[in-house]
Amino acid sequence: MSEAKVPSILVIDDDAEVRYSLGRVLSSKKYQVQEAGSGEAGVAAVKKGPAPDLIFLDVRMGGMSGIEALQHIRAANPRQLVILMTAFGTAQTAIEAMKYGAFDYIMKPFDPAKVLALAENALKAHADMRSAGDYKPTINADDYREGIVGASPVMQDVFKVIGQVTASDVTVMITGESGTGKELVARSIWKHSHRAKGNFIAVNCAAIPDNLIESELFGHEKGSFTGATNQRIGKFELCDRGTIFLDEIGDMALATQTKILRVLQQGEIQRVGGTDTIKVDVRIIAATNKDLESMVKAKTFREDLYYRLNVVRIKMPPLRERREDIPQIVDFCLQNLVKQKKARVSKVAPEAMAYLCRYDWPGNVRELENLVYRSAVIAQGDAILVKDLPPEVQALGAASQGVMSVPPVSGAGPAAAVNAVAAVATEPAAVVALGAPAGDQDFAAQTKSEPAVLTVSQALDFLHKELTKDTETEPVLERLEREMIVRTLKALDGNLARTAERLGMTRATLRKRVDELGLQQG
Repeated sequence: MSEAKVPSILVIDDDAEVRYSLGRVLSSKKYQVQEAGSGEAGVAAVKKGPAPDLIFLDVRMGGMSGIEALQHIRAANPRQLVILMTAFGTAQTAIEAMKYGAFDYIMKPFDPAKVLALAENALKAHADMRSAGDYKPTINADDYREGIVGASPVMQDVFKVIGQVTASDVTVMITGESGTGKELVARSIWKHSHRAKGNFIAVNCAAIPDNLIESELFGHEKGSFTGATNQRIGKFELCDRGTIFLDEIGDMALATQTKILRVLQQGEIQRVGGTDTIKVDVRIIAATNKDLESMVKAKTFREDLYYRLNVVRIKMPPLRERREDIPQIVDFCLQNLVKQKKARVSKVAPEAMAYLCRYDWPGNVRELENLVYRSAVIAQGDAILVKDLPPEVQALGAASQGVMSVPPVSGAGPAAAVNAVAAVATEPAAVVALGAPAGDQDFAAQTKSEPAVLTVSQALDFLHKELTKDTETEPVLERLEREMIVRTLKALDGNLARTAERLGMTRATLRKRVDELGLQQG
């Protein structure tokens, strides 16, 4: 077995004593330390190569300054990690250091413990960047002009419904949490319909005060109310022969709901303060993150309007229920940022991607998009690393390294079931909540209030043993999935609902897999 490469560190400072003392500190950890006595010499050493794993660079030197040297070094090697050293911790120094891509900066005189901790963090970041070097995008962003990204079974179902409703003018209700992409779905329906040549106008009903919403939607006549100094054409008139998207329709006042119902039933509107009836040919697509059924029962939403809007429903799943789509969404965001020249980062280190896949994303896709943008902007190399992620994502990812749940497996095909294990197989300490036994304990005897677990090593051992059974005809992935389902059903006394929840799938999907695998429920 070959020995691990000793990290190399270049110290650039025109003070020989600083180079000596810093070199002694770093050498105590067996780092290979090189020295350069000026900015010019340091830049020349980097360009000549081989590039060091890390550079400590003084800010104030005779001749080329540290900031100038940093710019030359980063131009020669954008992935080079540089820690600036300064005795003057001014705001300008800090801002310029980060502006030109320094990994960090440290104050003189040095605390040896802080120097070593900073070097260790930087070298880990260097290793993460190298691991991202072979990163290949999972998609081509140009193939996703709709802006809706996802290959998970649940998203494929969404795409199918979109295709089915584009051929008609049927009213569509899109439900789901905020940030799941409801407006993207509405735009896709419009774009592929015969109304694509007409206007598409999105109206956020929650953002417009009740006393202005009718004027916004239907227009008003001059003098119809205080401030109405001119006639105004409303969104419905502007959308004639087009499509209007009423977002957050659950926040619409009952009086306005009545007028929306009239548009749906008779295809006509009246401007506020007007007497003339105006015919409009508009397709309505509505969306909400509220429970309209409960609102109907509470009489805060009109029942007749609900049924008029809810002809076809498309439910957008939250991101936490389609974690397998996260790498594709991240790729899509990064490619668009690079294309728009908003960021230079085009890669994600594998560890950082794993952290992203563990996070629950309460803000859904919108939150993920914002996070990718933020992380790409502050990343110092050509890849997003764990250190570039927000503290809440880092904290959850680090905590999940001990025990983590497998991402929900929508569709739960045989490959999908084991992909969940493979997703964390690189983390020896991980424990996967799969509803399989821990150690040699009897599975049915375990406490039902706690998830049974299968360690990664046990899962891999199971796979190895199954692969050696040449007499078996059933694919090994199906055998593992069968084992997971059978044992979990047994532990939970055949309760389908609880078993589905434990395995991270819907009850309908579990019932389908039970039938497909020929399992008998006791």
